Amino acid sequence: MSNINDSYFDGIYKELWRTIIPDILTVKEVDFMIPYFNLQPGQKVLDLMCGYGRHSIGLAKKGIKVTAVDNLDAYINEINDIVAKEHLPVKAIKTDVISYLPTEKYELAICMGNSFNFFKEADALKLLTTISSCLQPGGHLLINSWSIAEIAYKNFISSNSSQVGDVQFKNELKFLLHPTRIETESTMITPDGKSEIKAGVDYIYSLNEMEKMMNQTGLLLKEVYSIPGRKKFTLGEPRAYLVAEKK
Repeated sequence: MSNINDSYFDGIYKELWRTIIPDILTVKEVDFMIPYFNLQPGQKVLDLMCGYGRHSIGLAKKGIKVTAVDNLDAYINEINDIVAKEHLPVKAIKTDVISYLPTEKYELAICMGNSFNFFKEADALKLLTTISSCLQPGGHLLINSWSIAEIAYKNFISSNSSQVGDVQFKNELKFLLHPTRIETESTMITPDGKSEIKAGVDYIYSLNEMEKMMNQTGLLLKEVYSIPGRKKFTLGEPRAYLVAEKK
């Protein structure tokens, strides 16, 4: 049980993610999306599991209309605050992503920051079906993952720790089967000894399994990069960017 108020934890946890995903990486990812997918001002992008909206805000600043969807109030509230202040074309929706039914058609859907791997196979298939149904003909899907099998098997460690300011994070990880997954228990400890425990699961899919799921849902895997648009993925690299096209 948490001994730290939620807003404090949210702030520290956000800073931790910024050490994992630095702002410059987000800038590079957005700068890749615009020319690679030939996005034009006024076109529409669906950002699923958008988090704090790092891609949604970046794309909107380029004139792209974004629908940002996540299941956490803190994320959506922050996006709405920025959108209101900067008058950006972002519609932020707080809802369960798996049951979400888009009402518009999009040139591009994105699922970044390893968030696709939060879902077990049945939900992953449902999510891909939803994405396929709302893409324009020839539209694209971009997934960023560091939990595909080709990465996870080589890089798995059972524990690690990190520091954000004066707060310590300790992670204990278990590699499990049926379904293949990594379960993580993260403990945040403040200097006065208070703590917060957060559990998470990353489901592990091989590139072959990802491709099969995409094929089942009307999507065609076109390419896998380790550096978006510049370097094709090779075994053991820390990140993968999967580009799929609606058939």
